[in-house]
Amino acid sequence: MADPLRLFLPYGLEELPVALSSPKEAPREALSQGLQAYLRRLGAPEESLAAARHLAHPQSRAIVTGQQAGLLTGPAYTFYKAHTALRLAAQHHHPDRPVVPVFWVASQDHDTSEVSSVELLDFEERIHRLTLNLPPARPAGRIPFAPHLELVCGLLGKFGGRPEVRARLCQAMLGPWSYSEVFARMLLEFLGPQGLVVFDPMAPELAPLFVPALERELANPLASSEAINRTARAMKQAGLEPSLGRGESATNLFLEGDDGLRRLLRFRDGRFDDGVQTYTLTDLRAILAQDPARLTPAAGLRPVLQDTVLPTAGFVVGPSELRYVAELGEVYALHGLTPPAVISRMRTTVIEPPIARILKKYNLDPWAFQEDPEGAFKRALAEQEERIAAIERHLERIQGELEGIQALLPEPTLARPKKRAQARIAHELERLKRKILDSALRQENTIGAHFARLQRHLAPNAPQERAYPFPMYLIKHGEAALRKLTTLPATGQHIIPL
Repeated sequence: MADPLRLFLPYGLEELPVALSSPKEAPREALSQGLQAYLRRLGAPEESLAAARHLAHPQSRAIVTGQQAGLLTGPAYTFYKAHTALRLAAQHHHPDRPVVPVFWVASQDHDTSEVSSVELLDFEERIHRLTLNLPPARPAGRIPFAPHLELVCGLLGKFGGRPEVRARLCQAMLGPWSYSEVFARMLLEFLGPQGLVVFDPMAPELAPLFVPALERELANPLASSEAINRTARAMKQAGLEPSLGRGESATNLFLEGDDGLRRLLRFRDGRFDDGVQTYTLTDLRAILAQDPARLTPAAGLRPVLQDTVLPTAGFVVGPSELRYVAELGEVYALHGLTPPAVISRMRTTVIEPPIARILKKYNLDPWAFQEDPEGAFKRALAEQEERIAAIERHLERIQGELEGIQALLPEPTLARPKKRAQARIAHELERLKRKILDSALRQENTIGAHFARLQRHLAPNAPQERAYPFPMYLIKHGEAALRKLTTLPATGQHIIPL
């Protein structure tokens, strides 16, 4: 049966060639100049700057991905999204039509609880945790990182590993940077030399590019919300559960107030309000002219705004993002755009040597284990119990055979030796049974310990790629981890053995 999602979102790699050859309008010259200025300010390597210059080409295209500005770059899939964009851009790049990999930093996101924590697993399999006290409801692009520098570098010092990698991470944090700028600098430190272009929509060099699209939204502030709700109803009729829905009078815009808090704008009776203050269209246009970074998109508008500025041919997303992007077709149309090819990112699991040995011992698939660690443990115990039960059945058969032999020896003269033999054999069988059971208990304890190790590495509280940051593997294994990542295909499911 065909995927019903395709009714709303033609997605996949097969859509990319058409998207690459279709016209893509974008403010290329201003985009390229703004990106170069932003990247130079962040200390980006020449490879990133060269890629940003390519965007000025009138036929340039972009393969775009993005993520929230997580601590120490957030979950490892941040790197995997970037890798997919890098590989696809490299595969389709041509001098007459440059294709540039762009990573969108979600600096406007104000859910600080989602980017404030990190967990690291060291060589001794100890978990190192850190949660920063970030101010709530403030965009990551407005939060200074400097107050947290000592705590984060202190965590890295306790963690150990390669000092040169820890030094590079701490250097990326050092300076008057915002939370999102530190995230961007870390990506540029390790992926910039591959030509990754990092894009922060709140950067003063880039925020003005969004003014025309934001003006269109303000002119008809409920149109995109109504479009999303129409698509959501159609998806439900097709048997799909939509991810987005807009409440009554809710726009697709947030406003950063004078107090620094980001609040949803609503529109009713010809006026806007954020729950604290009311605004006229003239008021918001004045804010937009003075500081365009204060007016930011909700999830139902963000990819569309992205593609009003970037000549996006491919949009690399995670599994949960496919559905919400599928709801935005009408919103794209409102802005005169055709959606790009939406491509699922690669999935990757890092397997360190002790984990490789345990997986081999139990003939386990790491992907299946991550999906159901408890089930894998129960199956291993069940196999152990079945082995013990089979041994006990064999011992019972041996006991039965001995009793049968005894019945064939009726001579009175054999009574005493028969009794002694029977006692000795029964004793030895009981002794063997005890040893087997002791061994089984030790084996069960070993299985428990092995599966606890597997869980710490592969599924501590979520699948590995959503639990640990990729820089953790760089600290433990150096550039080898990054080199192995760069050899993988752009999409699909892969293992990095270290």
